[in-house]
Amino acid sequence: MADRLFDRVLLPVASEKDAATTCRRLFERADEIGTIVAVHVVEKAGGGIDKAPVEQREENAEAIFAVVDEHCRGTGVDVEHRILYGTDVTETILDGADDEAASVIVFVPRESSRWANLLTGDTAYSLITETDRPVLVLPS
Repeated sequence: MADRLFDRVLLPVASEKDAATTCRRLFERADEIGTIVAVHVVEKAGGGIDKAPVEQREENAEAIFAVVDEHCRGTGVDVEHRILYGTDVTETILDGADDEAASVIVFVPRESSRWANLLTGDTAYSLITETDRPVLVLPS
C-alpha cells in the first residue's frame, strides 16, 4: 500500500453530475493527492440484454471523465481513466482498486435515480465493508 492515504485515489464516478460533486468535495479535503484513477463501471447484464449499447455507455464514460479532468486541471494532480466492465458494480470497483493498487477509494453517496440506488444502497455498504483498503465517503 502507498505511504500516503491519497497517493493513488480510486474515484468511482457514475455520471457527470456525480463526477463534479465528488471532485469538488475531494479537493476541499485533500491537498496532497498524488494520482486520481477515475473509474466508471459499465454494468453488463450477464447474459441478458444490456441497458444500452456498450459504445453509447463508453461515450458516456468519456464525458464523465472530461468533467473529472476539468476539475483536476491546474491542481497538479495526475489523472487516469478506466472503464471497468462487470455484472456486479461493487465487485468490479473493488477489483479495479486491486488492479490499480489504490491507496483509498473515495466517493460521494448518490441520491435517487437508478445510478444512485446502485451506489448508495448495497453497493456503498459493500464498498465500505468488503474492501481491504481505506474508504472515504464524502458528504453530498
